[in-house]
Amino acid sequence: MNRLAQATSPYLLQHAANPVDWFQWGEEALNAARTQDRPIFLSIGYAACHWCHVMAHESFEDPDTAAMMNANFINIKVDREERPDLDSLYMSATVAMTGSGGWPMSIFLTPDLKPFYCGTYFPPDRRYDLPSFREILSAIASAWQNERENVQDVGAKVVEHLKQGNTISPQAITLNIERLDNAVRYLLQSYDWGFGGWGQAPKFPQPMTVEFLLRRGGEGIKAASHALECMARGGMYDVVGGGFARYSTDNLWRVPHFEKMLYDNAQLAFAYLHAWQVTGEPAFKRVVEETLNFVTREMTGPEGGFYSSLDADSDHEEGKFYVWTYSEIQSALGSDFDLFSAAYGLTGQGNWEGKIVLQRALDDATLAARFGFSSETGKPRELVADKLAECHSRLLTARNARIRPGADDKILTAWNALMLTAFAGAARAFWGTQRGAEFLTIARRNAEFLLTQPRPGGSLRRSWRKGKTTDEVFLEDYAALITALLELYQTDFDNRWFVHAQELTDEMVHRFNDPAGGFFDTPSDGGTLLFRPKDLQDNATPSGNSLAVEALLRMAAFSDRPDLRQKAEEMLGLIAEQALRYPTAFARWLSAADFALGRVRQVAVVGDMAKEGTQSLLAILREGFHPLRVVAASPFPLPEEAPPLLQDRLLLDGKPTAYVCEGFVCKQPVTDVQALAEQLK
Repeated sequence: MNRLAQATSPYLLQHAANPVDWFQWGEEALNAARTQDRPIFLSIGYAACHWCHVMAHESFEDPDTAAMMNANFINIKVDREERPDLDSLYMSATVAMTGSGGWPMSIFLTPDLKPFYCGTYFPPDRRYDLPSFREILSAIASAWQNERENVQDVGAKVVEHLKQGNTISPQAITLNIERLDNAVRYLLQSYDWGFGGWGQAPKFPQPMTVEFLLRRGGEGIKAASHALECMARGGMYDVVGGGFARYSTDNLWRVPHFEKMLYDNAQLAFAYLHAWQVTGEPAFKRVVEETLNFVTREMTGPEGGFYSSLDADSDHEEGKFYVWTYSEIQSALGSDFDLFSAAYGLTGQGNWEGKIVLQRALDDATLAARFGFSSETGKPRELVADKLAECHSRLLTARNARIRPGADDKILTAWNALMLTAFAGAARAFWGTQRGAEFLTIARRNAEFLLTQPRPGGSLRRSWRKGKTTDEVFLEDYAALITALLELYQTDFDNRWFVHAQELTDEMVHRFNDPAGGFFDTPSDGGTLLFRPKDLQDNATPSGNSLAVEALLRMAAFSDRPDLRQKAEEMLGLIAEQALRYPTAFARWLSAADFALGRVRQVAVVGDMAKEGTQSLLAILREGFHPLRVVAASPFPLPEEAPPLLQDRLLLDGKPTAYVCEGFVCKQPVTDVQALAEQLK
């Protein structure tokens, strides 16, 4: 048993019985490297990573390989999801040295943490044009003993390169509305109208890009909707159980890499929600409900936190839980099989390795015509959709009898905050319905959890599992939670969410500020690193800095704090050129810039929250997609610490009253719903 048995990460716990003498990252390991004068082997991965499991089985479980590792290296295992700082830092080194990166990530460091040899997966024997892992270990151990000066020189040069890339200064251009329109044009020109999305296989969802296009409107809505339609047909989207896999291995969105990540489903649910609000397309609404149902059913812990991921593998096979044989579907669906088979283009040969990955072939209207659906009580398309939903439900029941993929049940603050944002937004959009009430309950419970469990003694932490937290916290954890709490506040107007968001904003500025511009990813009191990283690019999740810009802008809109607004505007100046050149890599930044440059409406409502008049005013404010609007509401008289947007707002003639403002300058207060609607136009 090695030192991983006490870890909070399920990924690290998977390696606790390895014959490798693993350390967790920390002073014990770093001191051992220094005192024993050994290089560090740093292995970074995550629980849902297929090739991480492969390398673990082939090499880390092998006694002979472990003996080589233990004799020559201090071996450190890191969960990239718990330590995004280490992952970002050493991924940059890996890409710089090899031209590409991925997981598992295999890095060799000097005792003072300088990377001198990097790679990803290494096989146990020579193949894939790669040396064997044991050959790598032998060569590096020899180089450390016999070519120490060359090793140190390589490490120093890599670190100097990384430090140069970490130095960001304001750029020559600034973002304006015209340049945002140029970014939209670029995205439309590079859009794949054949299969949907951007880029070639492996094809990743781009929810932040979709959100930016929905905000800008016009032609961008067509591309955003097309991308969402292509993904929702199935394959990467789980039409049976809801939720999205990590990415598609082909251009068709058909064959996914089957792991399901919390952050993908959070961002995609929010994007589909907004697309439904913009277009009214019922299929988008269905995806939102099915995805959030999936998260509730399969990724929610008993305490209210959301799990990090579901594995791609089950019963030692990738995708086994999700694919079908022709006969399995026939058996489950009986007389409805013909309709379902036509809908999904089923054949006995399957569409992936002799199995079937479900992806729609015919739309509801075509099926309705082919199978003669008609009714005086419902539209044919709706009847087809209902019948297919029944089929999905029966297939889900059949699938639930299978061996399930493993769950990474650690709770990550930033990822939970992204999903909290989705549940809060859906609760507002579905207000007044049973689903809306259910989503609000889940959102509130998650917010309570995040403000207590991974916040021992009032100090926010990154990761929680079974009552234990890690010591670290990162910029993205703070910024994502601030934006999530503001989203929830605008749904139920419980003042405590705003109070906590305000506290966290002040803490974030104090602990992460970089006087040279923006924020560091790690706090001022963080642990030992080569240097404090500052990653600006949006990846699968938004960068901490893009989330922080959004948090500052929204908090400034609620609280009339020019210091927050100024900080955000300065940060936007750090990325203008890159954002226009690579908009898919800075899409969350572009959405923040859209908010900063737009005419933001600030709406304040005061009145008895239980009265119909107050709820009628709020009802109109809950309708539709309005990214350039913030709303505060409160009973009268105002509670202490209510958002400053509500300060000095009085009831007009004793009635519930709404104030529509821009820059804290307000129009005439109104008590009538129609008058409010007119002011909001």
